[in-house]
Amino acid sequence: MLDILKSFEIFLQDTGGGETYLQWLLQAWGWTLAVSFAAWIVAIIVGVTVGVLRTLPNRYIAFIGNTWTEIFRNIPLLVQIFIWYHVVPSLFLSLKDLPSFALVFVGLGLFTSARIAEQVKAGIESLSKGQLQASLALGLTRTQAYRFVLLPQAFRIIVPPLTSESMSIIKNSSVAYAVSISELTMFAMQAGEETAKNIQMFLATTILYAVSALAVNEISKLIERRMQFKTSRVGAK
Repeated sequence: MLDILKSFEIFLQDTGGGETYLQWLLQAWGWTLAVSFAAWIVAIIVGVTVGVLRTLPNRYIAFIGNTWTEIFRNIPLLVQIFIWYHVVPSLFLSLKDLPSFALVFVGLGLFTSARIAEQVKAGIESLSKGQLQASLALGLTRTQAYRFVLLPQAFRIIVPPLTSESMSIIKNSSVAYAVSISELTMFAMQAGEETAKNIQMFLATTILYAVSALAVNEISKLIERRMQFKTSRVGAK
């Protein structure tokens, strides 16, 4: 047991660049969280928008939403990241100077947006059609009906699957190593090669991925409790 604990002293050693492996690990964790958070912002904005488009009565607009979802959902994430990193800047030279961080979180965000769009559509369609009709009859525009009536209820329904997507986006951020972003997976690979302590490096990385995902899960549970409908107890004294 002491030998195992001693082996983790490697994290206190200098990397040769003026920092310890522990500092490098925490910096990598920061990159992982930054990529995940930025991608989540893109995913939720685009996903909700596309999900709403897919429920509109205009079949052409709905077709655009459905096409978006199918394209981004059915192309492997790693392929999409490579397309954003290698192909898109070559086609649009104005994007050539964008940092790889931006290209990765946009790619990851758009990939996740297709999954969120599917959930938003399912949440809206699970509501009674009479709610939209009643909203329009009261004088609300369709935009107002979605904003104030349908989407708030749909979000209450889809919080659990959104929690899964939040956890998945942290795990999927590991693809950022493929375009040389120094996140947790790249740290584990490089530090493991430098120190020949692959077990320790990957174990530390695994723990931080798990901590991140569990933290997101707890935050989502708190949000879910706050978003629950308040019901009164009929007949209570």
